[in-house]
Amino acid sequence: MTAAERAAEVERIREGIRQMELFSDARCREIERRIDEIVERANRNGYKRHTVDRAPLRNKYFFGEGYTYGAQMAKKGPGQERLYAPGQVDAVPDWIYELVVQPIVDAQLVPEGFINSAAINDYMAGGCIVSHVDPPHIFDRPIITVSFLSDTTLSFGCRFAFKPIRVSKPIYAVPVKRGAVTIISGYAADEVTHCIRPEDITERRAVVILRRVLPDAPRLPLLPESSEHDSLYHHDSLRRSSKVERDSDRRPKRRSRESHSTEKRSELRGRAYGRNNHRNTVSDSDSSFKSEGESMTANGDKKSVSKNEKRTAKRKHQLSLETSDLESESTTRNKKRSDTRSASVRKRSKSRTSDRPKLGLISSKSDSESSDASVTVVPRKSLNRKNSNDEETEARPKKMYRVKKSRV
Repeated sequence: MTAAERAAEVERIREGIRQMELFSDARCREIERRIDEIVERANRNGYKRHTVDRAPLRNKYFFGEGYTYGAQMAKKGPGQERLYAPGQVDAVPDWIYELVVQPIVDAQLVPEGFINSAAINDYMAGGCIVSHVDPPHIFDRPIITVSFLSDTTLSFGCRFAFKPIRVSKPIYAVPVKRGAVTIISGYAADEVTHCIRPEDITERRAVVILRRVLPDAPRLPLLPESSEHDSLYHHDSLRRSSKVERDSDRRPKRRSRESHSTEKRSELRGRAYGRNNHRNTVSDSDSSFKSEGESMTANGDKKSVSKNEKRTAKRKHQLSLETSDLESESTTRNKKRSDTRSASVRKRSKSRTSDRPKLGLISSKSDSESSDASVTVVPRKSLNRKNSNDEETEARPKKMYRVKKSRV
């Protein structure tokens, strides 16, 4: 966009915007107190389901008329927004008509009876509302907004990106003060998007949006409480809780590796057994079925047992054979394990015994007797005995014990 085109765009936007500081500080405090009461009542679940719409850092309260937008729409795209069925949203509170609408009518900004719906947006610090155009097939023009609690900036022509959220520079921005009335119509309302950026809300802010709903605006049909419509257009808190429940139901149960492998082995073994012994099993089961069928009849009439009973008996027989095979295999496996353990224990003890050093006295002969030094081991038993052949060895002296006499 060139500089000339941008200037023309800004001029068209400015022609559709009108502002007026209409509410005093005392009137603002009174309206802000009423807004806090609405928030408290909503936290106590005091409103209908579609009156409250919650989002991160922003809560929306519909009165008179509510409509679907954003993720609530069954079909995406402009022109797909729909009004809720009559009675799905709470009526406009009387204080909004008295404290907000009537001063605007007295200032001849809108005619008497023009406004039939109201919405309150409650923003926390860092909250925002993405670029949008109020649906022209639902709402008449002009659109009136009144700002409370703090100042902000209304931006036009921004583009949003998410994860993380990023906003481009606006084509045109309008400062909005506390207690000011902003009226949007014409090109600014229909041909260019408007938004509130996160960086423009540094503290809590509330805005009252006053609009007229067209009499021929499309509506959703009135469906029962347990219908798909209510589950689809539920407010965000209940949608999040239902999503958690669905995820917990879909989450598979954990099984240990051992149980899983055991089940897999038994399944494969059952298949192999069925392939190898199919003929014998069928012949044995058929003979048993024939005898059972004959025993069930009376007066010589032979009636065959039903196919379901035959199939059940055959399956029981196969399961019993599989169970016996599994038990015998597990017994053999346990026996092999025990034999392997005992053999390893014996081998370990034997190796420990062979590696243990022999206790004794090592002596070497003199070089005169032999050129190579040879080693002889003297047994342990002869250590404490007197050697008669060796003259240098002396007998160990006997230990002397002194007896202590006790005095009488």
